[in-house]
Amino acid sequence: MSKANNVWIVDDDKSIRWVLERALSRSGMNVDVFTDAEALLTRLESDVPDVIVSDIRMPGIDGLEMLAKIVELHPKLPVIITTAHSDLDNAVSSYQRGAFEYLPKPFDIDDAVAMTRRALDYADENDKGAIDTSANVPTEMIGQAPAMQEVFRAIGRLSQSNINVLINGESGTGKELVAKALHQHSPRRDNAFIALNMAAIPKDLVESELFGHEKGAFTGAAQQRIGRFEQANHGTLFLDEIADLPLSHQVKLLRFLQEGSIDPVGSHKPKQVDVRVLAASHVKLEEAVSAGKFREDLFFRLNVLNLHSPRLAERKDDIELLAYHYLRLFLASMVSPARDFSGDALIALKCHSWSGNVRELMNRIQKALVMCDGNLLEPEDLGLNNPPTRTNAEVIDLESVREAAEKKALKNALDHADNNISKAARALSVSRMTLYRLLDKHKLRV
Repeated sequence: MSKANNVWIVDDDKSIRWVLERALSRSGMNVDVFTDAEALLTRLESDVPDVIVSDIRMPGIDGLEMLAKIVELHPKLPVIITTAHSDLDNAVSSYQRGAFEYLPKPFDIDDAVAMTRRALDYADENDKGAIDTSANVPTEMIGQAPAMQEVFRAIGRLSQSNINVLINGESGTGKELVAKALHQHSPRRDNAFIALNMAAIPKDLVESELFGHEKGAFTGAAQQRIGRFEQANHGTLFLDEIADLPLSHQVKLLRFLQEGSIDPVGSHKPKQVDVRVLAASHVKLEEAVSAGKFREDLFFRLNVLNLHSPRLAERKDDIELLAYHYLRLFLASMVSPARDFSGDALIALKCHSWSGNVRELMNRIQKALVMCDGNLLEPEDLGLNNPPTRTNAEVIDLESVREAAEKKALKNALDHADNNISKAARALSVSRMTLYRLLDKHKLRV
């Protein structure tokens, strides 16, 4: 049997088709390109490639609809989904509908080549059979920055799993949103999601809160109480700030994770419950283990998979997107004269350090909408410093100088590299994909 090497590319963007075809062909692959899904599906009636690389949003049949048809006809044919509309729903939908991988745009061409090689290796090892699919579920998570794309991809990969996940991240980064998304995109989505902040529960009530108690179990226990584990039966229990769980109660959580049973306070009969546990912490649990404040065996039980919730400083590209999201959200439930951000406000938002992360962004916008007087939110309304000002003439001049310098640098790099794209990209310290885009922008041909 010959080695898998035939790749089909479908994308309505001519430049993306050209870049991918050129890069994959130079890597020794046999490549065919299509401008739309209809043309690819027609060809699929008489021929089958080893790998398909497809955009999501295309005129006519979109990438996800095409993916569903391909999975139905050739269930193990690996399909790599690419999209510039890189939100969580697209990532999860791609994986759940049978995609081999999900690649958000703009992507590094080397990553695209490596991913396609992995798909070809998969095609070599498998004879094109089935991948489970399930419905898409909306989520509140938004973000296009690479750090968030990693989170989306992890959630997509876990969409058919029940394993325990430990979510790490600073306060205000949205760890509970990550947990909700993991639940909403899991086989347990139709059952309860129960969230509990361990730092907010008095130490002497923790056991009763988690595991429940029987009537008369202690003074004041006038009736039976169903604990959070039982409330979350067949669903998901999210334990936020897990590092604050007292050592004396950690052993009972460990027992549940090992045996699937709980002991309500005052009961002598264990209860079996079916609960997926997601935990989160803003502190490094490894350090808590070293300090003797957290059980090592419990840490390993919770940390089957570790997911990082990125700081807002790690996703600067998302600040404007998030700002407008919360602006619309708050305006839907409150009266304010403001309807938009000024240009200076947007710059100030991007320049701020955001030690409080997304929660700080939300609070600043909400407060600004209450206190502002004009129809535009200004930096001072948000409690932020004004950005440095420049005249229009300075802006135009700086932009024209930068464009000219960029074009000259591209020409020089290509001349020194004898028009070798890889060498020129290395000289400029950019990816080949970025170099192709710059060449297209300045209408330079190799």
